[in-house]
Amino acid sequence: MNNTFVLYLECSDCGKQYSTREVHTFCPDCQAALITHYDLTAARQHLDREAVRARPRGMWRWSELLPVDDPANYVSLGEGDTPVLSVPRLATGLGLEQLYLKDESSNPTGSFKARGLAAAISKAKELGIEKVIIPTAGNAGGAMAAYAARAGIRAHIFMPKDTPSANIKESRMAGADVVLVDGLISEAAGMAGVKAREEGWFDLSTFKEPYRLEGKKVMGYEIAEFFDYQQLPDVIIYPTGGGTGLVGIWKAIAELAELGWLETNNRPRMVAVQADGCAPVVKAFDEGKDFCDFWLNAQTMASGLRVPKSFADRIILSTIRESGGTAVSVGDEAIFAAQSEIAKQEGLFVAPEGAATLAALKELVAQKWVAPEERVLLLNTGSGLKYLDHMD
Repeated sequence: MNNTFVLYLECSDCGKQYSTREVHTFCPDCQAALITHYDLTAARQHLDREAVRARPRGMWRWSELLPVDDPANYVSLGEGDTPVLSVPRLATGLGLEQLYLKDESSNPTGSFKARGLAAAISKAKELGIEKVIIPTAGNAGGAMAAYAARAGIRAHIFMPKDTPSANIKESRMAGADVVLVDGLISEAAGMAGVKAREEGWFDLSTFKEPYRLEGKKVMGYEIAEFFDYQQLPDVIIYPTGGGTGLVGIWKAIAELAELGWLETNNRPRMVAVQADGCAPVVKAFDEGKDFCDFWLNAQTMASGLRVPKSFADRIILSTIRESGGTAVSVGDEAIFAAQSEIAKQEGLFVAPEGAATLAALKELVAQKWVAPEERVLLLNTGSGLKYLDHMD
């Protein structure tokens, strides 16, 4: 059964095309990410946005714009359709008229990683993959373990030994083999890559397979739908480690425009937020580079931001520039303060990565990069409850 308008995978560098019905990771010639493309002309003729809106809640109501052919292969724990909340007390404090926060903490396993892993594991199931492996800063491991368990697929995880204990425990509880690494996610990625090559595990590393991006892009669909397709945020501020969410939201907006569903020509300026102790995207952006240098001695309490170099650094940087956005880094002290402020002002216990977006917004307002009348959306990528052992 073909329930999708998916066409092919395309190398983000050389443009070579690959079939979505075969197992692929990244372009072997360019060592670059593969991007999923759809027949949006046909989709425009057959899909109705209000019909999609009326479907039962969840990520898979967008199934025609996701890469899985047969609905029997959907692996779901109820991910998607997280709330977009107005945060008026924070807005008033910043002198802004319209400030919103999309709260991904209500996803299964407590973070936005559920979206990407739901799509990736579903496609892995469809392609007959029996064992998957991932390096992770924490939340992606927990999500992969849960969805692999749901699908009956074996899971192996490499994560830094100082990963929040909640991530370690949830991954093991779901039956994954977890190896704790004395190092960063970059060391974990190296070990996962070796094991994948030597033992035939399928590597689900960020952007080293095509489909996690497709699950994450649904955040962009939901954002446009929340604003009734008539307006979009002027600014979207996103905590950026591997960068899948930032790139995915921008991809979704482009797809919606091609479908003819948007009633505005305005596009959000995409802001990548990193930590002062690990800011490869910010450094490359400021220096006008098209790629990131590996960040040495990466340090930050926001474990999801402790990514010394993303596999898709070129795509992240081009997304920021194409949107007219920027990249900002903030210190851990500012992240902690923002996390406390969001909880006290709005009752939301956000992850440190999500709190970093408020810290960045404060800088952008002070620089007058964001105007008082602009519509601003912060992305909280996970629950603060995952980080209790990293707090005083």
